[in-house]
Amino acid sequence: MKFTPLFLLLWLCSTLAMATDLPSRIEIKYAVTTDIGEGEIDEVMEIKHIEGKAHYSINSKAQATGMYKLIEPNSIIRHSEGFITQKGLRPVRAYEKRGQKKPSVAEFDWKNHVITLHHQGHHAKEVMPDDTLDRLSMSYNFMFTSLPKHHVDCYIANGDTLQLSRYTITKEMLDTPIGKMETVVLTRQEEKHSKLKRKLWLALNNHMLPVRIVSVEDNGREIDKMVAEVNISYKKEH
Repeated sequence: MKFTPLFLLLWLCSTLAMATDLPSRIEIKYAVTTDIGEGEIDEVMEIKHIEGKAHYSINSKAQATGMYKLIEPNSIIRHSEGFITQKGLRPVRAYEKRGQKKPSVAEFDWKNHVITLHHQGHHAKEVMPDDTLDRLSMSYNFMFTSLPKHHVDCYIANGDTLQLSRYTITKEMLDTPIGKMETVVLTRQEEKHSKLKRKLWLALNNHMLPVRIVSVEDNGREIDKMVAEVNISYKKEH
C-alpha cells in the first residue's frame, strides 16, 4: 500500500485513535466572529458505554456577546445523539432551536433507512443513505473513523432538507488562541456562483476535534468559529 506523506499521517492518526481509550467528555469553547458582531459557543460531547454499545450526545449553545446581544438576544441550541460505530457516528435524533421558534428535528430510522424531518410545522420522510449525519455530528465524526484519501462525500440533514455534500481534504498549520495546531481542512464544494460556504479545521494531534469552522449561511451571514478552550476527560466507567 502506497501513501503520500499527508495521508500516511492521517492513517497513522486514525489507527492510534482507534487503539486508545475514547474520552468520556469533551468541552469546547469557541469565540465567534460574524459580519455584524461577536459571540460565543459552548459545546459538550459525552460518550457512554451501555450494554456493550458506545453512545454519544453533543450539546451546543451559541449566543451573542457585547453590543451584538442587543441585536441577537436569542440563543441557538443544537443537539445530536446516537451511536458510535466503526464507520463513525450514527445519529438517531438531532435538533436545532433558535430562540422561541419551534425546533427543527431530524429522526434517523436506521432499521428502515428512513429519515423524518420536522421543520416549521411541516413533516417529511426521505430515504436515508448509509453516510447520513446532521451538521453537529459531522463536525465530530472523524474522531471515530478514518478520512478517505481525496474527498469526503456525506449526506447532511439540515432543517427540512437532506443534501449530499462533498468536501475536499487539505492540510494546514493553524494559529489559534491556545497555540499552533496541525490540522486537516475539509472544504465543501459549492455549486458555481453559490454564496454558501463551509470549511472545517480538524486537529490532527487532538482527536481530530473541530477547532475552527467558517461558514456562510442561507441568509448570507458569515460566521467564523475559533477554538478558545478545550477540556477532555478520560474517566473510566465502572
